[in-house]
Amino acid sequence: MYDADIDQLPFMLFADERGRIYDHPYLRMAGYSGGSIAPVYQEDLIPLPAYSKLFYIPDCPPIGLDPQTGEYLVVEQLDMGDRTISPFAVAAFLEPGYVRTHLPAADYERKSYLLPLWAYAGVGFKEEQYWVTGFQIEYNPRWEPRNYDDKELIPAIESFRRDISDGPLVRHLVGCAMDNHCFAAKNLFLRRWEAPLPVSRSCNAACLGCLSLQPEGYFEASHHRISFRPSKEEIVRLAVQHLETAEEAIVSFGQGCEGEPLTESRLILDSIMEIRKNTDLGTINLNTNGSLPEEVRRIARKGLDSIRISLNSARPELYRAYYRPKGYDFEDVVESISLARQMGLYTMVNLLVFPGITDQEEEIEALINLVKETDLNFLHLKNLNIDPVYYLEKMPSSDSKAVGIKTMAKILKAELPHLQLGYFNQPVKKT
Repeated sequence: MYDADIDQLPFMLFADERGRIYDHPYLRMAGYSGGSIAPVYQEDLIPLPAYSKLFYIPDCPPIGLDPQTGEYLVVEQLDMGDRTISPFAVAAFLEPGYVRTHLPAADYERKSYLLPLWAYAGVGFKEEQYWVTGFQIEYNPRWEPRNYDDKELIPAIESFRRDISDGPLVRHLVGCAMDNHCFAAKNLFLRRWEAPLPVSRSCNAACLGCLSLQPEGYFEASHHRISFRPSKEEIVRLAVQHLETAEEAIVSFGQGCEGEPLTESRLILDSIMEIRKNTDLGTINLNTNGSLPEEVRRIARKGLDSIRISLNSARPELYRAYYRPKGYDFEDVVESISLARQMGLYTMVNLLVFPGITDQEEEIEALINLVKETDLNFLHLKNLNIDPVYYLEKMPSSDSKAVGIKTMAKILKAELPHLQLGYFNQPVKKT
């Protein structure tokens, strides 16, 4: 039973078999958290950010809230006047900088497939606009989608390949920019902000939501993994050019189009040494799973400025269930975080957020302890791109209460006043 003012909630959305989206005439939107229906309140809702996307979820009937009874209903059929349809649930994918608080309310048990790698958020419709369950954790104009118009990109790529470089790594990144619409790859050719330096073909984890490699028969990876080992000379050439000419320049090893960069630690170390022989400008960053602390130590000594280590959980059992590490364990990751701070790196954790799991009281307590133990600088709150049912099936069960993603963020800010919460990598200010 719902105990708030239902009439103020947006209407439930649904889609027909052709993907056309409608709002229900009277049912209101509901949310999902963990594996259960979760009420949506006014404070959970924001207008759909301009560059977000809408999806429909085939074979998953939507769940709506009846304003007369306060009951949640699975909508299996709808009379559309000229025909009767089996409606599908609708989800939103939020633009960068926003964190979802609820999953779409749907009967996910009907589908016989795994959803592709997006972060599905609850969405409804009211007063001539869409409303989503989420909040903005960081605004950064450098990552606004309006700044990534391909009309500017194509001539920039042509100019870059003519004037700067046209080696194998450049050609790979052209594909990232044009086919996968990777903003970082686009930045390289537009000669600004954060640019990528993918190096690794292999990985020492088998993440459930790996962006670049998935077992056959599951779902397609959303990125094409790099298929060759770049040369140190090309890495250095691209990095130096970017660091010396780009505004607020960052070059980052560790991208969605590669495996784990620490498996190529020697190449990274040698490249950083050569880069820093040529320029002291800008930020050299490493995005990593943090699996090999001694390799982190070696690279940090040679000129690395910042590091971002990814986690789905501060609890070892949940970490292992998602990352499925090979030859390392959760304790190695924690050691890498502590070691990075001890060596003076600007140290970030990329926390993969999932409603109903990340906001459990046990998780929040573990996360606070991890931050205090490691003296972390910055915590990214990133929506986890994965099929909700698939993720929940793989996670160890827990009786810990979920308090809500917004409440979790408030608790972290109150308990850890020196920790910065955000969404994007940060350029390091050097003295």
